[in-house]
This record gives sequence, structure tokens and C-alpha cells, in this order.
Amino acid sequence: MGRISKIVLAYSGGLDTSVILKWLQQRYGCEIVTFTADLGQGEELEPARDKAQTLGVSEIYIEDLREEFARDYIFPMFRANTLYEGEYLLGTAIARPLIARHLVRLASETGADAIAHGATGKGNDQVRFELSAYALNPDIQVIAPWREWDLTSREKLVAYAGEHGIPVETRADGASAYSMDANMLHISYEGGDLENPWLTPDESMWRWTVSPQQAPAEPEIIEIDFAAGDAVAINGESLSPARLLLRLNKLGGRHGIGRADLVENRYVGMKSRGCYETPGGAILLKAHRAIESITLDREAAHLKDEMMPRYASFIYNGYWFAPERRMLQQMIDASQTVVNGTVRLELYKGNVIVHGRRSVSDSLFDESIATFEDDRGAYNQGDAEGFIKLNALRLRIAGRKGRD
Repeated sequence: MGRISKIVLAYSGGLDTSVILKWLQQRYGCEIVTFTADLGQGEELEPARDKAQTLGVSEIYIEDLREEFARDYIFPMFRANTLYEGEYLLGTAIARPLIARHLVRLASETGADAIAHGATGKGNDQVRFELSAYALNPDIQVIAPWREWDLTSREKLVAYAGEHGIPVETRADGASAYSMDANMLHISYEGGDLENPWLTPDESMWRWTVSPQQAPAEPEIIEIDFAAGDAVAINGESLSPARLLLRLNKLGGRHGIGRADLVENRYVGMKSRGCYETPGGAILLKAHRAIESITLDREAAHLKDEMMPRYASFIYNGYWFAPERRMLQQMIDASQTVVNGTVRLELYKGNVIVHGRRSVSDSLFDESIATFEDDRGAYNQGDAEGFIKLNALRLRIAGRKGRD
């Protein structure tokens, strides 16, 4: 690593990055620029500015990226119905390339030599931040304090913070709080009691959703309109991507929707237990699949489903800016030109239930063919005999050979 005179730090104002800020000042003896992204985490960000100023930072950037995040990252991902390992809606993973893009941009604008992040040496985020940064600026220098220092636990971080007068959020018993990451798509919880995958999370941990048992006894019916694969309105009210997702978060949280407790396979090789709240995302995924069910051709839909796990891995593993993700995105987006219409949903005690879907211009559902009543000759049922015999030919040949 070459000589470093200025560093742009991805700064949240929390325990890790506050300790990192002080540590960078001591370790590198250089100017630090802080960058705090408003990704819809629902928290006041000005305290991060105050804390950075207290720690001697003069260049402080707090930027509202909510619309960019929803429009250019979350919505493209949902066009693919993306789930990692069948469960994870990738709320943390999808935010990292956006943050990396702005870290690299600010490094260029402020004349910084390097960027720094608070991801640990055991996690996926270090990979995501750095692969994204190198894709955008191959010559950028990246500092990852967790791979350099000896502050190897949350307890040591809390102790370091105490020594340097850095306030941190702790539990009443003095132990450090869960490691949390929040943005408009989700909030995640790791560490602490969750490191035992057998233990049930304490109900007090959840912040965005009520428990399904405590959700309203009456269901709520909503309608979501789609245009070219993106949700554009709720109950007839047109909303920007960020406002729409935030609205769905409130609706889902009220009805106990979107909790997940899972053990995932990290890219670095270990298994990790995490809990997530993704209320709006859970609703959006259900609705998007419903509108696709009547607008997408069968083989196009099946091809998308086959490619989705690969696409999810690209995002999870940090390859958002890689050519393979961009190439696959073009295919996904091309499929979405016909995904237009409205989905009606019931939200009830943790469940998202489809009540109806319609598309005036692009539905492939033909009632005259699908009906179990008289189709007036729209479909010749006798054609099925030849279809079956042709498809059975190889099976019959194998059967005559005595093969199972």
C-alpha cells in the first residue's frame, strides 16, 4: 500500500465505524473524510455528523441515496424475484455496491488516496465493498481495519470506545448489542445470542414488525400496480420507488410480515445465523411473482427461475458490477417489458395471500381456452393424444429394454 494522506471512511456513527475512525487517525495519522449514506434506515443521521465532528473530522458527507437505492439497485433485483438460498432477500448485500460507488466517487472528488470500511475479516461485506470498489477504480487503495488491528471482539471495541470517550449503544447488562444493519429494504441482526442457532430470538429484538400473533385480527386488502416489472402504485396512488417500498414496510410491519431466521452460507466459507425483517420486500416479491404468472411466457418464466439462484449469488458474493451480472440483468429486464398489471393481496398475521391478478394489455391467460366448461372448439382435446405419445416415445423404448 502506497503513502496515504487522506481516507474516505464509510461511516454510520455506530460502534464499529466510530472506533475505526479514531483508530485510522491514530494508525495512519492522516485526514479522514466520513461518508454516511441515507438508505432509508429510518434513523436520524445528524448524530453521525456530530460524532464525526467531535472526533476531529472536518469533511463530513451525509447524502440521501434512498431513491437511487430503490430505483437502481432494489427494483432491478426484484425483477429477478431474487432469493439467496431460497430465503434471504439480500437486504444487506444489495446496499454494498451503492455505498462502494459513492466511496470511490468521493475519493476522487476529495483527492483521497484510499477508502475504508467497517466490514470484518470473517464476513461477506468486505468482499462486496472491495470487489465493487476495484471494479469502479482498479487503482483504489482499500483499508479494512478488522484485518489489521487486534480489537477482535465486540467487547474489545466497547472497551476501546470507553477509553476514547466514544458513546456506544449497549444492553442494560453492559454487553454489546446485536450487530445490526438497516436500510429501506431490511434490518438484520447477528451476533450475541444468535450465534447459537438453536436459541429462539427474544421477541424484544425485532424492531420493524409486530409478532404475527399480535398482528391485527382483521386482514388488510391492498392492490399493487406494476409497469415493466416495477411496482409503481399502491391502491391507485402513484409512488416513487423509495416511497412505495417504505409504504409497504409500514403495511407489512403492522401485519407481522417479513421475519426470517436463517443460517446462510457465507462466501468466505463459514455458516452464519442471522435474523432479518423485510416486510415490504416480502410483499413485493409475492406480488411480482403473481403478475408475472399471467404475463410471462412459460419458458421465459422458467428460464428466469433457473437463472435466479445464479443471479442471487452474484449479488450475495459482491459481483454487482461484474460483466456477468450486467449481462444477466439485460436478459431479466428484457423479460419485464410485458409485466404490467395489478395484483390484489391480503395481508394477515405474517402472511401475504394473493387474491387476484389482472393485466388488460399483456395477460396470456385465455379464459376461453383454460375453461373447464364448453370452450366452443378453442382447444381440441384430441390433440393431446398425439402430444402424449410423442413425449412417451423414449420412455416406451426404455421400458421395452427393461430399464427403470
